[in-house]
Amino acid sequence: MGLPRVERFPEATVTREDEKIVIRFGGLGHEQVMSVPLEYVGAEDEEAAELRLLAQLQRIGYRVERGSPQVD
Repeated sequence: MGLPRVERFPEATVTREDEKIVIRFGGLGHEQVMSVPLEYVGAEDEEAAELRLLAQLQRIGYRVERGSPQVD
């Protein structure tokens, strides 16, 4: 599964949860949600993995925002 088109979903919010990172793509009145297990993005340093993902999405062209962590 690839990322949604920036033209249709220009906004991306990345939120770290217990064992996954949730990416909410929004824009033009629609939303698409993607959940990525932390083990796929670098579970050894969860915050660094989250920041790397935000930077990568921004380079692609999304307007990014960091959501509040949902870690217990």
